[in-house]
Amino acid sequence: MSDQPLPIRKIIHVDMDAFFASVEQRDHPDLRGKPVAVGGSSRRGVVAAASYEARVFGVRSAMPSVTAARRCPDLIFVKSRFDVYREVSGQIREIFSRYTDAIEPLSLDEAYLDVTEDKLGLGSAIRIAKAIRAAIQEETGLTASAGVSYNKFIAKLASDQNKPDGLCVILPDQGPNFVASLPVKRFHGVGPKTNEKMARLGIQTGADLRAKDVAWLSVHFGSWGEGLYRMARGIDDRPVRSSRVRKSLGAERTYSDDKWTEADLREALDGIVAIVWDRIAERQVRGRTVTLKVKFADFRQITRAQSLERAVADREEFSAIGHGLLGDVMPVENGVRLLGLTLGSLEQEGEKNSQDLPPAQRQASFAFE
Repeated sequence: MSDQPLPIRKIIHVDMDAFFASVEQRDHPDLRGKPVAVGGSSRRGVVAAASYEARVFGVRSAMPSVTAARRCPDLIFVKSRFDVYREVSGQIREIFSRYTDAIEPLSLDEAYLDVTEDKLGLGSAIRIAKAIRAAIQEETGLTASAGVSYNKFIAKLASDQNKPDGLCVILPDQGPNFVASLPVKRFHGVGPKTNEKMARLGIQTGADLRAKDVAWLSVHFGSWGEGLYRMARGIDDRPVRSSRVRKSLGAERTYSDDKWTEADLREALDGIVAIVWDRIAERQVRGRTVTLKVKFADFRQITRAQSLERAVADREEFSAIGHGLLGDVMPVENGVRLLGLTLGSLEQEGEKNSQDLPPAQRQASFAFE
């Protein structure tokens, strides 16, 4: 094995702009330019996505619908259409595949691309990002923002820099200073509680974080200390993984009216089975553990699980196991407000990542510019 350092990667992070809401505005012209929230408007509803017009009022995904409506009285709620979102996501994924085989989807609306191997000979990572964004807009009618850089961490930060419909390029010699200029709350993994802790410790920006040595960070943040030390210096060696195998796939639904009867619960579970198995088939995974989640009207929550020595054979077996687990908790003493079903212990064949490419394909010399 050679001791020579590997060439700098060319990474693009593509993030669709307000994806679910933008699809609804595309398909329903009367919604364009108006504040839109995808999700239920009931007292138990949650915003799945918000248009940029709604975000001006502070409406965000995962916000309770009642809070969103209070912040934006003119907010228009539309029901989610995940079958349509998945179809459009497939179109976008096909566009990605024209430019690289190293694609790591993070969700329906974002992905990392490793374009170190210049598949079409465009000669520049920036040109590739521009071509991808143009193709997405032409073929789907939607806009995407992209970040181009030398690693995943900075590419993701960059894609959020000029949203919506923006492009941001951070060259290798710009990375550390770019990271230093940002508030730490922008860093992946720094949630509200961690951000509050950092603020108490005098850390507001990447520059503040970079001023701390790894020993100090380890004392205050444990095993994450070394990761933060590298993050603050713009260092990220993670490869783009062409096939990300999740540990589990599932779905859950919260109901506006509590469900009490066995017939209603089994009907509801059938709907969840259909959603989950579609996701399993789409990702071509298999698993051995089925887990049922039940949340009652009083917010008490229980789970029941069954594991096989082999993978679940098909949808029928998945459904039968789920219904068997539901039978174990029947009859219910309180109404059920949420049901969920998950397939775990997932496996998938043929995982590849960008580090597995032959050396000749990794020695790309084309520039970012």
